[in-house]
Amino acid sequence: MKSLTYFIFASITAICIAVAACSSESQWDTYQEWRMENEAFYEQQKLVKNDDGTPFYTLLAPTWYSSSGVLIHYFNDRSKTEGNLSPLVTSTVDAKYIGRLYNDIPFDSSFTNTANGDSIFRFQPSSTITGWQIALTDMRVGDSARVVIPYQQGYEAQTTGSIPPYSTLVFDIKLVDIYRYELAQ
Repeated sequence: MKSLTYFIFASITAICIAVAACSSESQWDTYQEWRMENEAFYEQQKLVKNDDGTPFYTLLAPTWYSSSGVLIHYFNDRSKTEGNLSPLVTSTVDAKYIGRLYNDIPFDSSFTNTANGDSIFRFQPSSTITGWQIALTDMRVGDSARVVIPYQQGYEAQTTGSIPPYSTLVFDIKLVDIYRYELAQ
């Protein structure tokens, strides 16, 4: 009897794995053109230059996730925010933001939120996508930046709201405050 139970369990597990693999492959194929457009956009953004020929974006790849990378461009003079706190992933921060897909279609904005003040989104970076964690821990209170996040540090193969799988995300973010600065326990 135990052998039959084991056989049934193993068979069901194998079927589930096969179905998941097939559905992942078909999603990969279904979104091939979208994925390629998003990857090409990210690679093009790496090449964007300022008027003086310097790179527009800085590639952030933190030591805690060195194989990752998000692009960031600060709109403010960072010498004016030098000495301001940078959040930890366990901090609670107040930020304003607008999120867009690579093709400039907006999908989210803090400007529709008034719960914590005018357009303030209050959250812990650890509760967000990896790309936000990377960007926010580099930012200082008062910084405004554009962040380009490849799908690998975004929602990956998941559909989230109006965001298709394999989407490169573009966020304009202002780090308004660190509501609670917490160290990990």
